[in-house]
Amino acid sequence: MQSLSTALYPATDSDSEALASHRASYRIQWGTYGVIVKRAGSLTLTRDDLERGAEPDSSYYIQNESLVRDKENIDIATDPPPDLVLEIEYSRSAIDKFKLYAAMGVPEFWRYNGSVLRLYALEGGQYSETQTSPTFTPLSVKEIPRFMQQAKKDGEIAATRAFRAWVRQKISGK
Repeated sequence: MQSLSTALYPATDSDSEALASHRASYRIQWGTYGVIVKRAGSLTLTRDDLERGAEPDSSYYIQNESLVRDKENIDIATDPPPDLVLEIEYSRSAIDKFKLYAAMGVPEFWRYNGSVLRLYALEGGQYSETQTSPTFTPLSVKEIPRFMQQAKKDGEIAATRAFRAWVRQKISGK
């Protein structure tokens, strides 16, 4: 499902730019300062010591963006894990993603099942469900699915514009 990862995509006014290269770093205006985010897409996350891997639907470097900014190929054995991974799941996976991502040290894990978005934060080596994203604290991230439903009705570009307007409103406090 493209719409959820698009919701996290750059908050620019150019729709063609917003849907461009999935590995580009971009700046999101966050209050009075900017946050740089690198979208690593469906990056394959494997480490030899874990004997398993996963490929989230989308992954993002936020706090560690500067460490992977210029990298085409990210290697979890030597590079930090993404700061946030997104899984869109309509059925149960054979792999325990909670254990796998926790072992890799992914700080934030979002899971969407087609109607409900659940957020998990890594605390003490385990994920706990949370109502707010540690990364995007001013936003009620659980409202994102309504924009995905809007995309089905009004189209992805219109929903993306509405989402950006909502983010700007929340950040400005108006």
